[in-house]
Amino acid sequence: MVKYKERKRLRILGKVLFVCYVLFIIYFLLFSEWYGRTGEMSEYCYNLVLFKEIRRFLTYRETLGTFAVLTNVVGNVVIFVPFGFFMPMASKYRSFFMTVCYSFGLSLCVEVFQLLTRVGSFDVDDLLLNTIGGLAGYILFVICNAIRRRYHAKK
Repeated sequence: MVKYKERKRLRILGKVLFVCYVLFIIYFLLFSEWYGRTGEMSEYCYNLVLFKEIRRFLTYRETLGTFAVLTNVVGNVVIFVPFGFFMPMASKYRSFFMTVCYSFGLSLCVEVFQLLTRVGSFDVDDLLLNTIGGLAGYILFVICNAIRRRYHAKK
């Protein structure tokens, strides 16, 4: 009975954190004033060549600055780590495959929305980096879940 109540509380906490995270990511990626999202761009910007923007940021890192490179490359990974962590915590779908699919799906939705509304730009590199972030979050979830189970098994 105690395990059931604990799992139920964790699932509710996971759902609350997941919803908060999704609201944050929608605001940050689509409407935040950072990175030129304050208005509609006059022309579509998109990248359909894998590694093109990553390579450009790394090649011109001295011109662009460390902050811009870290924000684009590392930031796109880091921003999806909570998604990969909270998604299996809040859902009954806890598999590696489902987490990767949902991470890719959410990232694709964001990128398509940015393309259609001309707020931000569609970039396949972002799809890859966001999906890697979701995968990293899932791995972190698995590690934390194993630690939690080992701790409760000792009790």
